[in-house]
Amino acid sequence: MSTEPHRLAEPLDAADPYAREKQTFPILSAEMAGRIARFGAEEQLANGDLLFRRGERSVDFFLVLNGTVDIIDHDERAGERIVHQHHGSQFTGELDLFNDRTILVSGRANGPTRVVRVRRPDFRTMLTAEPDIAEIIMRAFILRRVGLMRHEQGGVHLVGASGDPDFIRVDGFLTRNGYPHIVEPEPGVAPTVLHDGERLVRPSNRCLADRLGLTVPLDPERRYDLAVVGAGPSGLAAAVYAASEGLDTVILETVAPGGQAGTSSKIENYLGFPTGISGQALAGRAQVQAQKFGARLAVARSVERAERDAEGFVLTLDCGGEIRTRAIVAATGARYRKLSAPGIERFEGSGVHYAATAMEANLCAGRPVVIVGGGNSAGQAAVFMAQHVAHVHLLVRGDGLAATMSRYLIDRIDAGERISLHRYCEVEEVGGERGMEWLRWRVRGQEPETVEAAALFVMVGAAPNSEWLTGLAETDDKGFVCTGNAGSPFMTTAPGLFAVGDVRSGSVERVASSVGEGSVVIQFVHRYLEELSRGDHRTHEAQAVAAE
Repeated sequence: MSTEPHRLAEPLDAADPYAREKQTFPILSAEMAGRIARFGAEEQLANGDLLFRRGERSVDFFLVLNGTVDIIDHDERAGERIVHQHHGSQFTGELDLFNDRTILVSGRANGPTRVVRVRRPDFRTMLTAEPDIAEIIMRAFILRRVGLMRHEQGGVHLVGASGDPDFIRVDGFLTRNGYPHIVEPEPGVAPTVLHDGERLVRPSNRCLADRLGLTVPLDPERRYDLAVVGAGPSGLAAAVYAASEGLDTVILETVAPGGQAGTSSKIENYLGFPTGISGQALAGRAQVQAQKFGARLAVARSVERAERDAEGFVLTLDCGGEIRTRAIVAATGARYRKLSAPGIERFEGSGVHYAATAMEANLCAGRPVVIVGGGNSAGQAAVFMAQHVAHVHLLVRGDGLAATMSRYLIDRIDAGERISLHRYCEVEEVGGERGMEWLRWRVRGQEPETVEAAALFVMVGAAPNSEWLTGLAETDDKGFVCTGNAGSPFMTTAPGLFAVGDVRSGSVERVASSVGEGSVVIQFVHRYLEELSRGDHRTHEAQAVAAE
């Protein structure tokens, strides 16, 4: 093992968290260190003693009084490397101290070292009692995780053919869940994740979440106050407000926090971010907020159905487990509809995509692409992809974009030299030999035209993710959940079940409105739970019978 902190191959730049050492690895004042010490107990460590080990859950927080604590990356290929060395008045930890996921690195004493150990429950108490210290810790933890991702430390190796749909899926799953990983393209090799001596070949998202410790343990006998199903903007907002107001909250998410908005390269009309923010960054901050207040987040966990029981609801998960809760906020959003043109299914995941992030941009860099759709997501994708590809063809079935897209995006598209808008246009076929290579479209009243295209991005229509509520709550003729019962704009026909965001019938498809719905719904959840606690069951039972 290297005895020196790992030296990076490239010089640090201003955007690199490791270059912002005073924020990423701050040295606390003696007064702040003294306040932290009140919440823990001193320990004397000998050279080589482990404070925590990669793969453990619920580790403690340590303040170094004197001596040195080495933070160690256990790289699958390179072996042990020191990521950083904490000295006096510095502290250990990163984002996994806000949850019960398995940690990414180990901590070991380098020489005689004296520390203050703050156990996990006392760590949360400290964050609440000492807000100025909490702000420093929160900023440092976020920057440290960004640093681990940027420098591919503390994670896994992803090996395989880069054009394989499963390779793209795994890469996207790890990226969207903020899990550091090293990508190693190897043509002809099945997508394989190398993790602590294991070789996971074509792992499912659920397998990855379980093996990498991304999913936190959930007690099937525990009765949560609130289960938030879906971790898009509306679900995360609901979780933040519920947990911060004392509700025992669990969040269940199929893929990764952010939902459809999490795949947006840049959202420029969201309040408070004048230069824009990516959907993934917004979702990342929101999930940290929710977890800071005590919400538990389980990823790669889909809800197959929801049913009533004597005390509320039982959610059956795709893994076979069950979650019990008093109330539910359905925030499962909507998904883009698929096109039925020949070749679509063949290239789905390896040329046909439903998100336009940096990962997809890298796959088709320098080549032309086609985007189908006239909404804001399609507009954001066109503007973003134009920075990376040879040309963007934006196809819409109607006469233009004015009715469906924000003005600032229309102006960007009109001014973009690498973007062409094709009106009254539909995809007829996609094809290629070594991956997707061409696309055939038809403009109304004209002959079909075949163009070179490395990828097709489909962002049309919306199909609600509401199947899991079949038989429990009323939906409209398109499958969106009907709300507006019992004096709440978000209560469904099933008392105790609320719906917010894009899954709700009549919702406004904007990130800001989804966040608003998610935050506002919690007051109605509180009201419902208070009525139940007072024993006011009859009204709700009558409503449930009427709904059936």
